[in-house]
Amino acid sequence: MSGPLPTRDCQAFLRIARAAATDFGPATARAAFLVTPEGFGRAEQSAADNRYMAQAAGFDADAALAEHRALQRALSSELPVVSFAGDPATPDAVFPNNVFATVPGRLIVGRMRHEVRQREAARADIRNFFRDVLGYREQDLSTQPHPCELTGALVIDRARGLGFCGLSERCDEAGAALMHRAFGLRATLVFDLAPGEYHTNVVLAVLAGRAALFSPTGVADAEIPAVLTALYGASAIPLSPDEQAGFTANAIALRQDSVWMSSRASEALSAMTRRRLEDDAGFTVRDVPLAAIEAGGGSLRCCVGEIF
Repeated sequence: MSGPLPTRDCQAFLRIARAAATDFGPATARAAFLVTPEGFGRAEQSAADNRYMAQAAGFDADAALAEHRALQRALSSELPVVSFAGDPATPDAVFPNNVFATVPGRLIVGRMRHEVRQREAARADIRNFFRDVLGYREQDLSTQPHPCELTGALVIDRARGLGFCGLSERCDEAGAALMHRAFGLRATLVFDLAPGEYHTNVVLAVLAGRAALFSPTGVADAEIPAVLTALYGASAIPLSPDEQAGFTANAIALRQDSVWMSSRASEALSAMTRRRLEDDAGFTVRDVPLAAIEAGGGSLRCCVGEIF
């Protein structure tokens, strides 16, 4: 049962969020899944509202496949990782967290903005894996009209049941409400992303329910950094424009003591940000080279579908 509908009122959100115990569910996933970058290339529809995407000549499909294999090996050191085959008809499918997400016992299928990505939601193999192998029920949002690109648009504090949903062409207010209910969240804060930003998880990461990396310039509402600081204290870590441009906010914690990001993101970290992550928040920074995959306009967190 979800809490009140999403709100733009920061103080109303904080009243619920401050009282939320860390008993909503596991802070990190028990397993993960990936989709290999078969046919990896520039999807012109997606490029229309993703300024991070490279031009067609900047894509190297073979290099992306090699990076993806290394990513699976690396993440497998921390938890089980399943990989599904990609499809040249869906060149963006390497970023499955926008299309598929889970809560314990249930698969949620999102509604993508672009038709090239809507094809991903129809994949029977991924749906069947969750239904027939894991026994998950399915909640399908893909056939309704409101874009709601799951954990691309909605960053979730899984420990407290809190959502942070940035609105753009990839998620409208109705879509935010649909996701809030689908994930059963206690409270969801809705805000506009800064012009030119397409997904919240490029400007914000909540790590294991106890820390946040965020770009103050990535959101249109100047109150959002204060909300994050109120909730995460010294572990609410602002990123510089250079850090955000390097995909540092597109990070994920898969267990309590480490945070994963791309090598580009790790290299962009300032000494102060790294110290705050490691000493204040208690995370070991682990990274994987993903330069070829990042040509697609996303980074490590976008590649990871979480299984709760």
